[in-house]
Amino acid sequence: MPELPEVEVVRRGLAEHVAGRVVESVTVKHPRSVRRHVMGGDDLAARLAGLRVEAAQRRGKFLWLTFDEPDTSLVVHLGMSGQMLVQPADAPLEKHAHIIATLDSGNELRFIDQRTFGGWQLSGLVEVDGTLLPDPVAHIGRDPLDPLFDPDAVVKALRAKHSEIKRVLLDQTVVSGIGNIYADEALWRAGIHGERIAAKLSKSALHGLLAEAQAVMGEALLAGGTSFDALYVNVNGQSGYFERALNAYGREGEPCARCGAPMVREKFMNRSSFSCPRCQVRPRR
Repeated sequence: MPELPEVEVVRRGLAEHVAGRVVESVTVKHPRSVRRHVMGGDDLAARLAGLRVEAAQRRGKFLWLTFDEPDTSLVVHLGMSGQMLVQPADAPLEKHAHIIATLDSGNELRFIDQRTFGGWQLSGLVEVDGTLLPDPVAHIGRDPLDPLFDPDAVVKALRAKHSEIKRVLLDQTVVSGIGNIYADEALWRAGIHGERIAAKLSKSALHGLLAEAQAVMGEALLAGGTSFDALYVNVNGQSGYFERALNAYGREGEPCARCGAPMVREKFMNRSSFSCPRCQVRPRR
């Protein structure tokens, strides 16, 4: 599933190619792609037609477009395989293109989703801490790349959690944007095992962990995100290259880049965690 850097790459592409354009028409080709819009595909298409896109915005892993109509946003759920591609209208239609928005530029904004876990949803906006957010995003915490991110407040919230630090990092209401890949990378950089209890970590250790999360996601953003297959691409269909720089995730059996010990994989929340048994000492059970 795309995490903050991958979603930000898509957001920047939409800001460049879609912001300022008028949506002339929308065609919904698969009902699952609009299942979160309770009024259905016809309603979504009718309400989007004629609107001008003002901006592409993001908080954590959540992405949305705003329009020249007040209190209206289009929340884009990328799910496991969702893509937002900007294509010429005469380009061959992708097999899994489930929503097509025709723009006044002559291009089309296409939502492609092979696994159909994602979709589009129109939503109103609410103010949270001085920021307008779509209703489905209102509960999401700020992410480490947000200019208004408050590390002190997040560290305080982390120290109140009596559960594994990796589990808390994945809680999008505490700090958003961090998923399984970048949690493992930040924990490796900070030398902390993901099963350490958040409340038992020092303030300085938690501040260092958040700083590492911010750094690794910033580096991934510069590389265009992390692509393990053809399902994650930017709006031009290009893959990211940060996979080549990963130090923890997916490196089971390979030498730790810091100490040389073989990296290990452990089960965690129906996923996999990767860590160094020497640099990241596992807590006693």
